[in-house]
Amino acid sequence: MTRNRTRSWIGGSVILGVALACGETERPAPQGPTDGTEVADSGNLNRRFYERNFVFASVAADSVFIVPWLLQTVEDPDSVTREARAWIARGGVWDGFYDERWRTGPTRAPARLVPHLGLQLLVGDNDAIDGILYEQGARLLELVLGDARPAWTGARGDTYQVLSGAAYLVDQRIDGMILDMARASAGPLPPGGDWAFLLSGDSAHFVLAGDSEYGGDRPPLYRAWGVHDDDLMQWPDVRVDWERTEAFPPARRDVPVEWRVRSADGSIEGRLEAVSAEMQPGEGPGPLLPVRALFEVTGEFAVGEDTYGVHGILVHERR
Repeated sequence: MTRNRTRSWIGGSVILGVALACGETERPAPQGPTDGTEVADSGNLNRRFYERNFVFASVAADSVFIVPWLLQTVEDPDSVTREARAWIARGGVWDGFYDERWRTGPTRAPARLVPHLGLQLLVGDNDAIDGILYEQGARLLELVLGDARPAWTGARGDTYQVLSGAAYLVDQRIDGMILDMARASAGPLPPGGDWAFLLSGDSAHFVLAGDSEYGGDRPPLYRAWGVHDDDLMQWPDVRVDWERTEAFPPARRDVPVEWRVRSADGSIEGRLEAVSAEMQPGEGPGPLLPVRALFEVTGEFAVGEDTYGVHGILVHERR
């Protein structure tokens, strides 16, 4: 299942030499747009954001097992701030087992991932990520990345790739699929836009990605990609509308819990509904606070004459 490579675990405070973009060899990190971006604080003009997410998902019967690792780096002229968070979701319960934020001095490669405390990284040839290991006390969790499908590229150079994979919890192995996504931006705000990773059985997988957060001057434009067996599908113009919301008092915001998906040409239509969630308010001057919500979702997509029952994760964020 795993790729045939010379591999090594990198841990402690050693900087891992792996580029932000996914793939077998190093690629330039995706660049965020600069034209048309409103900058409110000129002191943040030189700030850059790099985001790398790995999401393992496995569906059995009507339940889903999800392990998201969300990693972000913020590069300022005089420092680099890193954040890493991870959860295990199963049976509708979200267990946040890793939440670290740390700062280092400037580096020539801020997009490279850095092990920290219990987070270790399995490195293959050309510094490609082959796995993620968390070991702290008696708790042990490993994600192993397997064979890769072709990568998709978004409008801003962001990349999305689905791979086979496995999760190991102590002595238990769970087979599934892994989404490896990377995006970057420059300016006062990090890369925005909700995104989702959805499975339909063992043979079909879908990715949705918005180009901006909700609440701006225009509704977000989504792109969608899909794989069914060996057939690759993509939809460059997709709308994702909120069909129902619920209040999230800690952030004094409403968050979506049902979504309707439709491409401009009608070639894909669908609906999604949240069945469980992990929501966290952020810090800010108020009155509305930032919010990050991870939803376990279920639903159905119609593509041409085919209908897919889907189950997976949708990540919603407002800053």
